[in-house]
Amino acid sequence: MCDCAGAMRIIFASSEVVPYSKTGGLGDVAGALPQALAAIGCEVIVITPRYSGWADRPGGLVGHSTGELLFSDLAVPFAGGLRYASVWRDHRDGVPIWFIDYPEYFGGGYIYGSGDDDAERFAFFSRAVLELTKRLGSPPDLLHCHDWQAGFIPAYLASVFAQDPFFAGTATLFTIHNLAYQGWFSPGLLDRFGLGWSIYEQGMEFHQAANAMKAGISLSTAVSTVSPRYAEEIQTAEYGNRMEGLLRWRSGDLIGILNGVDYGEWDPATDRHIAANYSIDSLDAKLACKRDLLDRYHLPIDLERPLIAVVARLTVQKGIDLIARAIWRMLDTGARFVLLGAGSESDEGFFQHVRDSRPDQVGVYFGFNQALSHQVEAGADMFLMPSAYEPCGLNQMYSLRYGTVPIVRGVGGLDDTIRDFDAVTREGNGFKFYEYSEERMLEKIYEAMMAFYDHDLWRTLQVNGMREDFSWKRAAKVYLDAYRRIIARRRR
Repeated sequence: MCDCAGAMRIIFASSEVVPYSKTGGLGDVAGALPQALAAIGCEVIVITPRYSGWADRPGGLVGHSTGELLFSDLAVPFAGGLRYASVWRDHRDGVPIWFIDYPEYFGGGYIYGSGDDDAERFAFFSRAVLELTKRLGSPPDLLHCHDWQAGFIPAYLASVFAQDPFFAGTATLFTIHNLAYQGWFSPGLLDRFGLGWSIYEQGMEFHQAANAMKAGISLSTAVSTVSPRYAEEIQTAEYGNRMEGLLRWRSGDLIGILNGVDYGEWDPATDRHIAANYSIDSLDAKLACKRDLLDRYHLPIDLERPLIAVVARLTVQKGIDLIARAIWRMLDTGARFVLLGAGSESDEGFFQHVRDSRPDQVGVYFGFNQALSHQVEAGADMFLMPSAYEPCGLNQMYSLRYGTVPIVRGVGGLDDTIRDFDAVTREGNGFKFYEYSEERMLEKIYEAMMAFYDHDLWRTLQVNGMREDFSWKRAAKVYLDAYRRIIARRRR
């Protein structure tokens, strides 16, 4: 039975969509949420660039095919003339995925470049989304625009398409996945993009530059972000990246909706990547995964000592500096530590030095490895996420499902999903600290280790986490309710 009011028609515009392209959580959301919405009866279409040119530059593209070529004559007014893009289509679980294929902008073997170059690429993509939307037939009830790369869409709707009856009833929802990445560019490019000076003054000017994130926030019907706590945080100077005033001005139209987890992909009972499948009723099989993980990292097979894991970009956002300052004291407890991630040469060099200094306790893998990320979640005892800020975070939710206890800093989605464990009441699903300090982090690591050595207590904590429901089915219902309110507001 359809939960949608009428035949709600939603178009997603995203620069990343799993399994076709990914650099972070944005790709996961754009891949999973449309399927969850389709499952409850919404008509959902996803539009994304068709990246190519990866033969000599393997990286963020996952490597799936991008379906069939439908036509090669999508006319896109841009840069003072008409550009013609090809359009491809694929399907995933009933959701059509449409690809804008224009090699000049998306054939360079990368998803993101830098500065004005990326602004031009994604301004073209945004204009192409609107041209393709018109070609597809019925007007959408809502255009769901993701991060700054799609922030140009509300700008085009407010200027070029302002009098176009096709979009007269279309609402826009702009979702901020990470406010730190904003799409700054030179205002001189606006004419090239076909936007003009008036839209710069209306919603794109930011500290004497043009800013696509600001356009999305200023010009959309409503704004959302990927957790309730992050929606509050970005209205403060500490987390607002100089946009806190604008976000407070839009606070009546700003909502926080927690991301979901694709349990079809992330479930230890069915995970094809791990050494042994297990569930809440067969947790002892998790030890086989721990044994396998220690072996993969060339560490001694010692199942009695706690194994702490990190899967993250090696950046300050992820709290890597806290881990670096605390690592030696952490290892002095006898714990094992494994790392999967990539970062600067100096950060990778530091953790390689730690590994070389303590080869019986530390394992490192620099880069991205999808299968290994599953094996880490299954094999570790604890998962460390001491983020400086975290819009939502997914790994802590993966960890809960895998019976791997999260140790997190209480920011953004980490605060929304992790409840600090109380050994007396036996309530809670992880360990949480708030002050950005290696001392506070170490206190929680020590507390977690004390619980680890009490088998019954630890099993209770694992079960608490595995019972949590952070599915996309839950999140999709929240989005559906938000869509209804936003569309109604647009049409009043």
